[in-house]
Amino acid sequence: MPPPLPERRTWTETEVRVLDAVKTCCERWGVDKTTIDDIAKVSGVSRATLYRMFPGGRDVIFDAHRVYELDEFFSVLLGEVADTHNLHDLLARTIAVATRELRADDHLAVMLASEPGGVISEMTVDGLPRIVRVANAYMGELVDPYLPRREARQLIDVTARLVISYFLAPDPDLDLADEAVAHAFVAPFLPATFQRSAPSTGGSSR
Repeated sequence: MPPPLPERRTWTETEVRVLDAVKTCCERWGVDKTTIDDIAKVSGVSRATLYRMFPGGRDVIFDAHRVYELDEFFSVLLGEVADTHNLHDLLARTIAVATRELRADDHLAVMLASEPGGVISEMTVDGLPRIVRVANAYMGELVDPYLPRREARQLIDVTARLVISYFLAPDPDLDLADEAVAHAFVAPFLPATFQRSAPSTGGSSR
């Protein structure tokens, strides 16, 4: 049996209030200066409730916020790419949509301007395993029909690294937010068979 895909997190209404408050606090005061009291005040949730919801306090809340942000990002991405019919189109549209979403993320822009070191670390060395895990939870079922699970995970991993790399260090001659450009970019790396529709049986069982 292939290894299971990572599970997606489900958030309660109160958790969403808290995690949205984390975003607001970080934009106002920065990550390092944001306290539990700040988050409680902005969210309207008591300190005691915060600690019950996120045992471990501030670090656990911030870790949850990072996953929540990724869930929101990949939910949008999934909605944009779910109707593709071959791996080539899926990969190209994923790259284009992900690039556009990163560029349009106002919160990310604010944090990159105010705390670039921490954001870059979260998008690369420290946070990349989390990004790849959430990417697999959302995108794995779409890639599985084309590839065995292990290879599907590797492709998702490489795609995430590629999008992040070109977002943080753009190439002025390669606009991956343009789906036609992304399509041409990935074409040399995919066999012609992946330009056809997905097979009727899933690739994850191979």
